[in-house]
Amino acid sequence: MSSAELTLSDEDRSTLTTWIRSSTVEAGHAERAAIVLACAGGAGTSEAARRLGVSRPTVIKWRDRFAHHGMAGLDDEPRSGRPKTIDDAAIIAATLDPPPGRLGVTHWSTRLLARHLGVGDATVARAWRRYHVQPWRRETFKFSTDPALEAKVRDVVGLYLDPPEKAIVLCIDEKSQIQALDRTAPMLPLRPGLPERATHDYKRNGTTTLFAALEIATGKVTDRCSERHGVADFLAFLKQVATAYPRRRLCVVLDNYHTHKHADIEAWLAENRRVTLHFTRPRGHGSTSSRCSSGSSPARPSGAAPTPASPSSSPPSRPSSTAGTSAATPSSGPRRPTRSCPTPVNGIQTRDTSTTTPVMDDVTG
Repeated sequence: MSSAELTLSDEDRSTLTTWIRSSTVEAGHAERAAIVLACAGGAGTSEAARRLGVSRPTVIKWRDRFAHHGMAGLDDEPRSGRPKTIDDAAIIAATLDPPPGRLGVTHWSTRLLARHLGVGDATVARAWRRYHVQPWRRETFKFSTDPALEAKVRDVVGLYLDPPEKAIVLCIDEKSQIQALDRTAPMLPLRPGLPERATHDYKRNGTTTLFAALEIATGKVTDRCSERHGVADFLAFLKQVATAYPRRRLCVVLDNYHTHKHADIEAWLAENRRVTLHFTRPRGHGSTSSRCSSGSSPARPSGAAPTPASPSSSPPSRPSSTAGTSAATPSSGPRRPTRSCPTPVNGIQTRDTSTTTPVMDDVTG
């Protein structure tokens, strides 16, 4: 048949157009859709082949297949060869059962299960990929016994997605026991033919604690390093955050560390009503999203060597910090953000956090 005789329904045209624009459709199907659309648009066989970079027989084949079988004609026909003799169900069933104790392993590998079943390891791998079975992976979970969990989750999602008018939502967290390490000799710079080099050993310069407050809406980070991790240090950081946001209502999300609920903190909050603490759920997985700030900061890579400190230098203590910049102190990297919702603690309005909804991951990045 000629290209002029090929007609498309509105539904088929919409489907074929979606195929050629999609990034998930197989390349073969996208090419066949482009051929059919070109022929339906009045392009001849030679013109369609030249425009799409394919041969004339390819254009004729898929044009005729679509004309006779419709959309189903663009699928691959069953391949020739011996029918499949190995049942994937048996492979999956064997995978779900733990290996025998005599093997001394905790989960199956493709080669180990293949020898156990008398099949090829590629066959086992194909079955695992087809049914998305990954025996080497393990994830954690935690059940919440809070009867008001759903209401709290809904409330905290609303806090992040639609905060109170003229209020700023902050996540505060601290990373304690950060080791201040230094190389034993200056780093050797990059040279032609030689990479950057540093000594393999290091010396310890004590530890420090990083306090960080992440503004959810803008990503601005207010940080502070302290030698200790006590009530006075946390209170000083709260005052720094309040100074960084003058005359603004602050909704602060933080964990249930005991210093956060100290009487001195509550007394300061009573004098500063514009600051409200929202505590995460006790014993919940994850932590506040301010932990992301220490891992996403433009700090030195972990493998790089800092400038050597003098032998008489003491452990870092209370270095100055600037709002909007993250500390260069090493950290353990980002952690998943958590969520919060309201519950009263000692007369102060607070919020508990749940980690069962993925909404916060999209909000906090």
